[in-house]
Amino acid sequence: MRIRARLIALAAVGGMVATACTGGGSSTTPDGKGVGQGGLPRSETLYTSGTQWGPPANYNPLHNWDHATGTKGLAYETLFHFDPQAGELKPWLAEGGEWKDDKTYEVKLRSGITWSDGKPMTAEDVVFSYEIGKLEASSFHTLWDWLSKAEAVDERTVRFTFKEARYQEWDFTLYGQPVVPEHVWSKLSEEDVLNGVNDKPVASGAYKLKSHTQDRVVWERRDDWWGVKALGMKPAPKYIVDISNPSNEVVIGQIGQGQLDLSNNFLPGAAQMIKAGKAVSYYDGPPYMLSANTAWLVPNTRRKPMDDAAFRKALAYSIDIDKIVTGVYGELVRPADPTGLLPQWDAYIDKGLTARSGFSFDTAKAKDLLKGAGYKDTDGDGLVENKNGKKLKLKLMVPSGWTDWMEAAKVVAESAKAAGIDVSTEFPDQNALTDLRGKGEFDLVINNERQLSNTPWTYYEYMFQLPVREQQNTVNFGRYENKEAWKLVNELGGVRTDDEAGMKEAVSKIQKIQLDEMPVIPLWYNGLWSQSTTGTWTNWPSEKGDNHHAPTLWRNWLELGGFEALTGLKPAKK
Repeated sequence: MRIRARLIALAAVGGMVATACTGGGSSTTPDGKGVGQGGLPRSETLYTSGTQWGPPANYNPLHNWDHATGTKGLAYETLFHFDPQAGELKPWLAEGGEWKDDKTYEVKLRSGITWSDGKPMTAEDVVFSYEIGKLEASSFHTLWDWLSKAEAVDERTVRFTFKEARYQEWDFTLYGQPVVPEHVWSKLSEEDVLNGVNDKPVASGAYKLKSHTQDRVVWERRDDWWGVKALGMKPAPKYIVDISNPSNEVVIGQIGQGQLDLSNNFLPGAAQMIKAGKAVSYYDGPPYMLSANTAWLVPNTRRKPMDDAAFRKALAYSIDIDKIVTGVYGELVRPADPTGLLPQWDAYIDKGLTARSGFSFDTAKAKDLLKGAGYKDTDGDGLVENKNGKKLKLKLMVPSGWTDWMEAAKVVAESAKAAGIDVSTEFPDQNALTDLRGKGEFDLVINNERQLSNTPWTYYEYMFQLPVREQQNTVNFGRYENKEAWKLVNELGGVRTDDEAGMKEAVSKIQKIQLDEMPVIPLWYNGLWSQSTTGTWTNWPSEKGDNHHAPTLWRNWLELGGFEALTGLKPAKK
């Protein structure tokens, strides 16, 4: 295999600097020339928090679940970005791409792209980056189940040949898969390619790694970034300092003192901060934030009575979602559509189907469904038993310390009990819950890991993926098995992305199964948590201004508008 021939052993990548420091940057002085921590000019530095919850683990874009904030998006780049509002791919490293036939896609790279060490990017770098997926332990190894070959036609042209064309998945790959320099990564061992720290990254993006400590990463803008000329873009901050999130209380204090410019985590009382003028967000009123993902109640379909679709539907009707939206979140989130498809995917919701087969909060309806399905209260305690007459007791688990989810879980449990379903809450450590969830050792969990993307295919691939494995680490935690649904999801992946009618037809068929079977129960649309201050930077993304991009540095969101949002910022007038 070509990639194995190129990967040769090298000394392990050096460890991270262990110096610790805390807090954000200093408040801007009246003349605008204040100096933040680390000697950085405050007027040129963006301080952010809410994306990193501990010491930055690595700067390896292939280790995409825990790399330091900005590793992909600020440093390493992808062939395209995706604009959720326009619903289309935006050429980035590529100046364009097209299907030559049903099995062949060609990408033309922009000219003049250089790596941060000054060497030019070529088509060979792209081929090498995609061929890393041939390594069995690679996170995108399954790409090569349907991609047969990647080849450099010339210095700027890459041809991809497919065993089968999965158009939806391919577009997702085009803006999700980072490109790395062959002349650096081909010298690394397989272990370092997949799991190395990579704390001296050579990348193509607008920022280079300046420093890192136990509690922060500092990125410095590259004056020679190719995109200034080719894209007509230049991110405003010279420095970006991403601080590990210490606690909500500390972050709220930093915002109040102007020490933090952007918070990308959930903050209790954010609505009050926005109303009081201490912070700004995308909308002036509820829900204040854009929607980022769907929070689901996930039943373990391998356990009774969650293996019964009628019981799952009764459980869905029992939940007072509006109480979560208003009481727990203070209207910072929106109630989900019965399909759970995000507002950005509204065109793909079959409204007639949801009107006939959807669900809403209705305790009486939940009780009727339970009775009709054979779940009865035989001992008069107000709670139904299993069909075999045994006690029915379910536990709903969410991570300890996730205060909003903990409160939401309590509402779910109270609502379910009102309908006769005995649900109690449990709050284990996040790592312990992740382990139990992966092994299928749970009754009910809340989960929201599948973000907005270019296609509803990613949403349904997450919900229905087969086969169910002994360890389910990333998808289908409820272990729901429906071969017809999975077949339809794969058919959706093969619909061309410009065939909107074909996509709607395919999605409608999947939604019919989803609403009949309820493998997951959509609850609310989680917000794209973004609270900003205007003491140092203005023109933050908003519904009303000219900056409409995603105001976030979350992983994978820099390619969904997060980077473009940085180019729209303006220094505050002093």
